[in-house]
Amino acid sequence: MIGRREREGPLMRNNSHSLRKSRVITAIAIGVLIGCIFAFLFPNGFFVSDSATPNSHLPLAGSKTQYLSENSAGCESSDRVNMLKSEFVTVSEKNAELKKQVRKLTERLRLAEHGKDQAQKQFLALGKQHKAGPFGTVKGLRTNPTVVPDESVNPRLAKILEKVAVNREFIVALANTNVKEMLEVWFTNIKRVGIKNYLVVALDDEITKFCESNQVPVYKRDQDNSIDSIGKIGGNHEVSGLKFRILREFLQLGYSVLLSDVDIVYLQNPFNYLFRDSDVESMSDGHDNMTAYGYNDVFDELAMGWARYAHTMRIWVYNSGFFYIRPTIPSIELLDRVATRLSKEKAWDQAVFNEELFYPSHPGYDGLHAARRTMDFLLFMNSKVLFKTVRNDDRLSKLKPVIIHVNYHPDKLPRMKAIVEYYVNGKQDALKPFPEGSEW
Repeated sequence: MIGRREREGPLMRNNSHSLRKSRVITAIAIGVLIGCIFAFLFPNGFFVSDSATPNSHLPLAGSKTQYLSENSAGCESSDRVNMLKSEFVTVSEKNAELKKQVRKLTERLRLAEHGKDQAQKQFLALGKQHKAGPFGTVKGLRTNPTVVPDESVNPRLAKILEKVAVNREFIVALANTNVKEMLEVWFTNIKRVGIKNYLVVALDDEITKFCESNQVPVYKRDQDNSIDSIGKIGGNHEVSGLKFRILREFLQLGYSVLLSDVDIVYLQNPFNYLFRDSDVESMSDGHDNMTAYGYNDVFDELAMGWARYAHTMRIWVYNSGFFYIRPTIPSIELLDRVATRLSKEKAWDQAVFNEELFYPSHPGYDGLHAARRTMDFLLFMNSKVLFKTVRNDDRLSKLKPVIIHVNYHPDKLPRMKAIVEYYVNGKQDALKPFPEGSEW
């Protein structure tokens, strides 16, 4: 018995201990469950007054729903505000960094634009780069490529030029009734020389009929009030300014043009004496090698003492009444620049023409990147050279020019006729009656 009790003793103690533990766990579980139920049913507590809970009169389910909704909305609103603040800080930091990068890139671009090599840029557009050759053998690029012809610009004119042009080049002159007599001398000598590729742009109907009656190729532009009003009644300078707008179509069609005023006498075919290596090849208003081709003009300022002498480069202007222009981008840009300025300024077209050709790039101004060549001033002669120098020189008077432009004298028609008498008909005293200059 004793042994049995001894064996049962530990077992009963173990069972009693397990039972107490189970009861404790059960009590805790019941307490937690009751606490959860009351917490769910009375979220604001047992002792909250009605004034503190304005919605306590609502049904239980309603109170629970509203509370959950308000609590959820409050949490979401708070989280949203925090998220937006975080995003705002992040975006602000990124924006500041981007502004810094933009400033750096802008500065780099400015420096790149300031120091870019236009010649290299042009060369890269035309072909691959090459190494420089030995000393004295390097020649820079002078001849720009021509534009792709665009017949859609003026289909009617394109058909006319197909018949008139030779090797895609021709002489063109603008004329209205005011210069009818000079025009007749002009085309009569062109025909006599045997030039086939020439065209008159008629600025009024009378000139159109006059040319047609004399079998002279003529082109009457479509109506354009801004041009026609000047073309019909304008004087020499006004009409001269129109050519820069009209010439553009010829170049866009892919033709090289030898622009000619009508106060010019043709003695030889000028196309036989052109180099065609530049965008613009023009006759000069200069009267000797220095003035025609340029010279170092030393300016003396005594007050500067040791530095009194300042060297300058001078050249007499190109004549905008006789020049050969190739259909290149710089050539078209030149026409656009001159036409634009003449439409806004009261300026002489020849002065503007030369300013755009020669002024270099400088702060606030991008110069024209056009190649230019000065024609031989004794072959493409102005009337100052003829009446002041050539006719008084036995050696030079035997020279036969290609053309003579009566640009320095207002009595144009009688001098043109005298030039024909002297060079064509051999009348040796034909030029003598005229003074070197002109009478006011």
